[in-house]
Parts: sequence; structure tokens; C-alpha cells
Amino acid sequence: MNDMTAAHRTLPFGTHVMVTNLVNGRSAVVRINDRGPFVRGRIIDLSYAAARVLGIVGPGTARVRLEILGGFREPAPDATAEIWLQVGAFTVQESAYALKKRLEKTYPGVAVTVFKTATGIYYRVRVQAAKGSADALASRLAGEGLPVIIIRE
Repeated sequence: MNDMTAAHRTLPFGTHVMVTNLVNGRSAVVRINDRGPFVRGRIIDLSYAAARVLGIVGPGTARVRLEILGGFREPAPDATAEIWLQVGAFTVQESAYALKKRLEKTYPGVAVTVFKTATGIYYRVRVQAAKGSADALASRLAGEGLPVIIIRE
């Protein structure tokens, strides 16, 4: 419920999907971890955290666009990989840098990265985590109301 996850009838577990609310333009990346929805006319069931980011909690449903990003299987842990906590993805560059500026007062290692897709450019805000501290840092960031995705690169 508090993770950026979703249910889909056919996509493999572990698939990362960019979901965009077509009414307000908000986007979020979710990981498929369940099956559903089983209601006619619906293509995805979002966790509460994902629905909150997309502005769907009040109405309960919305027209969305899905863009499959990959990640069909969990990668094997890589001892040399850096760990990042993604706390936002924006289509407006200024929004990403405003969040970065707010976070870097409290958290070291905040960065904005550019992610290009066939449908647009996204500015991702990430916080670097030290080895062994990613879960605690993710909990702290989530406690501030931020959607958190742990990324190993």
C-alpha cells in the first residue's frame, strides 16, 4: 500500500511501468507485484502511494497512459552498484530542481538525472544511499510523504 507498486493482469512481476494521469499530467513509476484488476474497463490497480502521487485518491479512478520501462526480473545484487532512492520524476525541469533544493538541505547526495522515453523527457530526483543504509533512508523519506523507489546502478 505504501510502496510504488501496482497490479496488472498480464505484465510480468518486476516490470516497471510509467503511469501518467491523463487529466492532470502527473506521472509515476510503479513496479508490478500483483495480479488484477478484475473489473471490466480497468487496466491497472495502483497502490495507495502511487494513486496519491498521481492525484487519483479522491476520485478513485482516472484515465491513464502506461509506458513499459522494463525490469522484467529483479537483477542480482551487485556489490559495486551504487544505491539511489528515487523520490520524484517530473516532466517540468524546474519542479525537479525545486525538490532537489529542498532535499539537499537535509540529505547529502541529491541529484537530478534525465530519463528520455519515446513519449517525453523526465527529470528524476534521486538521493544517494550509503551501503547498508538504504532501507532506513527510504523509511525516512517516505515518512516525509515522498514516493520512494530503491534503484541499484
